[in-house]
Amino acid sequence: MNTGHVELARAQQERWDSAYARQPQLHGAEPSAAARWAAGTFGAAGIDDVLELGAGHGRDALFLARQGFSVHATDFSETALDQLRQQAQREGLDDRVTAALHDVRDPLPPADATVNAVFANLLLNMAFTPDELRSLVSEVHRVLRPGGLFVYAVWTAEAGCAEEFADHDGFVGRFFDQALVDELSTGWQPLGITAYTEGHEPHTVCRVSVAKR
Repeated sequence: MNTGHVELARAQQERWDSAYARQPQLHGAEPSAAARWAAGTFGAAGIDDVLELGAGHGRDALFLARQGFSVHATDFSETALDQLRQQAQREGLDDRVTAALHDVRDPLPPADATVNAVFANLLLNMAFTPDELRSLVSEVHRVLRPGGLFVYAVWTAEAGCAEEFADHDGFVGRFFDQALVDELSTGWQPLGITAYTEGHEPHTVCRVSVAKR
């Protein structure tokens, strides 16, 4: 990673950590639409454990735990993870939820082929270079068991926008186009792509579901 990308990554980590400190439950308590859908899909597949990447303060991790899943949540904000742990304890879910500090630019902690499902809501929209995105998806593939499921949701935009970083109130990320979704699905068994809108200022979201062959 070049120096500029390192500085951007560090600045974004600090900004997210500060945002969670200023506003606990930054994203609200209700689970994302992607998490609701993933819970049904994972349950139907007989999966009972989930690795969530970019869990933030845990609205989706806690929802999945309430549905009976064991959830290992990761994020690069210790402030957010502390909020997740505290809420899990308040709800009596700390036996189902573990939380660990991790930057997904680094290799994922699980060993090869040991995870049944990976979930990520909007994480892939963050300020990753194309190589970092490819490496992250490759790591997800590595840790999943054969047949394991990867469900993620991303904000989308018109074709041609995927390679451009966008700055929204100091939070930097990229919108996805179909070409980028297709590229990241190479080598996976596609299970479905669904577009919908979500948020107070509705964004178009693309939910992608793939399986490890």
